[in-house]
Amino acid sequence: MEKVSLTLAIGDYEHTRDLATGQVPVQGASLNVLTLPPEEAFFRFTFFREWEVSEMSMGKYVSLRSQEDNGIAAIPVFPSRVFRQSMIYVREGSEITRAEQLKGKRIGVPEWAQTAVIYSRGYLAREAGVPLASVEWVQAGVNEAGRVEKVKLKLPEGVHCASEPERTLNDMLLAGDLDAVLSARPPRAFGRGIQRLFPDYEEVEAAYFKKTGIFPIMHVIVIKTEVLERHPWLAMNLYKAFEEAKRRSIERLSDIAASHAPLAWLAPYTERMKSLFGEDFWPYGLEKNRTTLQAFLDFAFEQGVCHRPLKLEELFPRQVLTSFKV
Repeated sequence: MEKVSLTLAIGDYEHTRDLATGQVPVQGASLNVLTLPPEEAFFRFTFFREWEVSEMSMGKYVSLRSQEDNGIAAIPVFPSRVFRQSMIYVREGSEITRAEQLKGKRIGVPEWAQTAVIYSRGYLAREAGVPLASVEWVQAGVNEAGRVEKVKLKLPEGVHCASEPERTLNDMLLAGDLDAVLSARPPRAFGRGIQRLFPDYEEVEAAYFKKTGIFPIMHVIVIKTEVLERHPWLAMNLYKAFEEAKRRSIERLSDIAASHAPLAWLAPYTERMKSLFGEDFWPYGLEKNRTTLQAFLDFAFEQGVCHRPLKLEELFPRQVLTSFKV
């Protein structure tokens, strides 16, 4: 049988490397891989759908899904997961030293529907007692002016977010026109006038996980629905290949005999991950991620990113929600 030719756009990740290089094949498919930064991949795929399989923002995906855009379908493979207490930035010397103090302040975001921002606002609202409506929100590019939202929003009553197309979040924070910035990428002046709200963010984030069970999922793999309709077996075959590539990566990083990355004490760090998150510390699939995914859907609906409540099972094709047993 002739293999299905697919183009996949994805970032350069250690745990997807073996799939991207072809060392782990996707049964029945031939992959042409584009290595792109997330912002470019999301922009081009959200607006133009230039390829068949893509890394995608979870925020963009659930927003489109809630608006009945069924042109793409996700498989529960999550290339990027990052805790986001580390992405709250303030000016050096600011009197704001606790998240609770952001209530009533002016806060900048690169996009309201940015996945990282959704998690950060969820943390502020649920854990720090900072209601969405208590903040004056401003949307702008982090380091380049002119960044725009990529999906339609349905902001809750009393919540306002003004666009600032001519200025950057970096410059507004330095000038004192913003009290804080939530951003996945640091402002350009980080370390030179801008600092993190939580210098000890690793401890804060580990405590957040222990309390809530949330290990934030940033990105997901999506496939054009028209491709899946022609080749329904692709969803599971892609899932299995990503799972195998991840397994090989974790095996390498756990090897104490050699350095598989230019970092000291890499294997002990892997053991630290296992002690906090469990043996499968970077899980794929719905069931192992139910707590995180449900929290994210709740945050996204409360914040007006999702236009209606979504059920977890709506996110993924049925064929990747179960598997055979021997």
